[in-house]
Amino acid sequence: MSLMKQFQQGDLRALARLISLSEDGDSSIMDLLSDVFLLPGHAKVIGITGPPGAGKSTLLNSFVRVLRGEKKKVAVLAVDPVSPFSGGALLGDRIRLTDHFNDPDVFIRSLSTRGKLGGLSLATRQGVTLLDRFGFDYIFVETVGVGQSEVDIRKVADVTLVTLVPEWGDSIQALKSGILEIADIFVVNKSDREGADRIETELRNIMQIANKEDTPIQKTTINDQTTVQSLLDIIENYLAKNQLKVQQRRNSAIGDTAVELLDNWVIKEAKNWLQKELKGSSNPYEIIKRFQKKHPPGSLFSE
Repeated sequence: MSLMKQFQQGDLRALARLISLSEDGDSSIMDLLSDVFLLPGHAKVIGITGPPGAGKSTLLNSFVRVLRGEKKKVAVLAVDPVSPFSGGALLGDRIRLTDHFNDPDVFIRSLSTRGKLGGLSLATRQGVTLLDRFGFDYIFVETVGVGQSEVDIRKVADVTLVTLVPEWGDSIQALKSGILEIADIFVVNKSDREGADRIETELRNIMQIANKEDTPIQKTTINDQTTVQSLLDIIENYLAKNQLKVQQRRNSAIGDTAVELLDNWVIKEAKNWLQKELKGSSNPYEIIKRFQKKHPPGSLFSE
């Protein structure tokens, strides 16, 4: 049976294989993803970012627990730092969300950033498409947590949560020009700790200055699942009220994916051409001059 047929029949191994092919940049993935893209999907894509130690994985555990209680199918893409040796994810999916690992309606996968400064690789965006078409109800994308550079999540998720903890109250201003600006919803996690009210007040002051005072702020704690349920209600309310914005983001994401696919193809073709040229010349400037003469500006896409 073909891999595509297995995928359509709900085979999790086929899904995992397609994601692996996407990560590896396999030559067959373009045709497969083109077919997958035509399939219907209905998933809600929720991005979770924030500084290290903000409890993103803990919050994810709670999300999955609540949604599985509602019989929803949930997928998690946990974006991890890139390994300097293999180029893959530095952390493994088996050490995350262990409470749900054997649940057939929960899919967990770690992906590498592949060195992307924005925090998300092309394979992550393709993974979201695969999970959506596979039939999941919710897809959570958890970012590395490196700080201000992680703005790409806004281009992938329907709604973006920025997760903080009370201890970050004195550091909010330092984050203001970075990840704070991409938040659709703020989450003050571990809010049973001292300082939760202070950080909430600080966030509201910053949002008022930025004319974003309508941005929701929800305090959560793993000891009180009702706080997580309230956060899910806020997410659903945001998605219902911002359907046009969500669709615009999805359209923009399609364009971003197409641009990166084209970039990858051009770079690959250029490298192949250069390898041939380098056999006959040791002068890189002469090589590029020959390339420019062969492909003058604008000629690549001329009619």
